[in-house]
Amino acid sequence: ELPAPLLDDSYRKELGDEAAAVKSEDFQDSMKIAWRYQNLPKMETSPTTYTKFGHYYDVSKKMSPELCQSVKLHSFYLPEELPFEPKMKTWNMNSGYARLLQSIQRIISQEGFDGSDPQKKPRNVLRIGIQSLGSILWGDDVCCSDAPEDPQSLTKFLYVLRGLLRKSLSACIITVPAHLIQNKAIMERVTNLSDMVVGLESFIGSERETNPLYKDYHGLVHVHQIPRLNSLICDVSDTKDLAFRLKRKQFTIERLHLPPDLSDTVSRASKQDLAGSAKLLSSGCGAMAIGKKHLDF
Repeated sequence: ELPAPLLDDSYRKELGDEAAAVKSEDFQDSMKIAWRYQNLPKMETSPTTYTKFGHYYDVSKKMSPELCQSVKLHSFYLPEELPFEPKMKTWNMNSGYARLLQSIQRIISQEGFDGSDPQKKPRNVLRIGIQSLGSILWGDDVCCSDAPEDPQSLTKFLYVLRGLLRKSLSACIITVPAHLIQNKAIMERVTNLSDMVVGLESFIGSERETNPLYKDYHGLVHVHQIPRLNSLICDVSDTKDLAFRLKRKQFTIERLHLPPDLSDTVSRASKQDLAGSAKLLSSGCGAMAIGKKHLDF
């Protein structure tokens, strides 16, 4: 189910088409926008539009089976691992987390990613992906109740995992169903034990889905925490308002740039509110408020 990667030749064509589409939209908007704003510098919504940064994928296609088979990978499926192990708590955590830690530790030592041992040949970085950590699929009940039986297993697993990552050539990305975990203390501990925390908020099912101001986006990106390794203070990003949208072939993260409101409905509503506030002020602050809106100080 992974998307197909764009190679060096194909990504230029894809990004060229996207850039041409953006320029055509800008040309159409230039006829609608007020003349006083035309000479202002254009806000750069996506800094990496015209230069290659990182990896690009085509979400409309799936990765070819040949490419998946050529990559050396290890998989971990909990129902297949647990029957061979007795259900006992190792490292004072549930058996699912303990078995996963043992598997990661074995791969790090056997494949030569241990940082304490001298590297005999150049190695790449071991990339670890863990999905839906803390869900019932891992035998944890933090998503099922406000008072779980063993709320410390998740935090203990992350603490031990940090130790494995620090002394090895590896990096890990974890997805957590934060909308299912009702205990805020557990989410705060998970955040503190992570180097970087990013949250996605979809507009589906919310009032922002029908809001015309957010019609160009599909959700918001919240950067809760960014890495602060070997530093006394954390770096502060200059851009905090980020949004994502799913294009025809790409999933992009851009700066949230709301268009100017050209309608007169807001101004008319504001005039009505000001008129109602004026009537309330004329009656005195101690009088009973009988207007549509409450009195704002």
